[in-house]
Amino acid sequence: MNHFTGYLAIHQLEAELERELEIRKIPLKERKGRLFLVEGDAPDMIWAQVTARNLQFIDITSIGDGAKKLKALGRNWGLFTVDHHRRAQLIQDELPKINQKPIPFRHPLPSLPMGFWTLWEPNRILATQETNNPFPLGEMDFQEDKVMPPSRAYLKLWEFFTLYAPEEILGGRSIDVGSCPGGWTWVLRTLNFDHTISVDKAPIEKRIMDLGQIEFRQESAFGLDPAAVGELDWFCSDIICYPERLLNLVKRFMEHGLVKNFVCTIKYQSETDWEQTLKFLEIPGSRIVHLHHNKHEVTWFLKGAL
Repeated sequence: MNHFTGYLAIHQLEAELERELEIRKIPLKERKGRLFLVEGDAPDMIWAQVTARNLQFIDITSIGDGAKKLKALGRNWGLFTVDHHRRAQLIQDELPKINQKPIPFRHPLPSLPMGFWTLWEPNRILATQETNNPFPLGEMDFQEDKVMPPSRAYLKLWEFFTLYAPEEILGGRSIDVGSCPGGWTWVLRTLNFDHTISVDKAPIEKRIMDLGQIEFRQESAFGLDPAAVGELDWFCSDIICYPERLLNLVKRFMEHGLVKNFVCTIKYQSETDWEQTLKFLEIPGSRIVHLHHNKHEVTWFLKGAL
């Protein structure tokens, strides 16, 4: 077999990726630091910062030759060094520069493919132009709003809508459960939803409520009656709870058939709850990803539920 799939593990969460490969029964061919290699084609992993497909080994004779061969394959390259760091950086310095300035929310995604490469040996590159993220090494940074959002949790929802639902925010009704202090409610309000329901036992920040078109319900999200809430375009949750409890809440809303799209943060305690995580994945059409702005948590979403 002459090509590989590479997974770049999230810093300090390498054990999660290793365990995921075991659960999915995907044999590990080789590992260097955070870079995991498997033979042939393999699916995206939840705990991979970026997935690099069709990785090929390329022999080079010099720094200039390495840069020339990479440029022949594509323009944009994200370097992750596993060894030979200085030599690898000298090659990267000869490649076209990439604008890595923070972007505004809903900024168009890069149109060109984003490659991934590493210097596996002093004269051997491992590279591909086929990655699952348009940003170098899957790292995206926003021009943050340091005034309105009451916490940085809003960045997770910004990232989700930018990468996974850029064209599907068309107004309608949304709900944010476990909303205090109001970061996700603020995002939904700025997206011009006709009506946003914000639910928590504790009130959200007054400056968020003052934006209008927000209905705040000071109650437990787990006591909500889906039928009383009505039809929703987006069900959003960054609530702090055990994964099993979140799954039960999601399924209750799904059973009523009134929600078009879901996006929820699955939060873990000291260890990843693999049993419940896999149950989320059993829901047809759903996906789980680890966003750049997630920590020891992941984002589950389901689009087009209706």
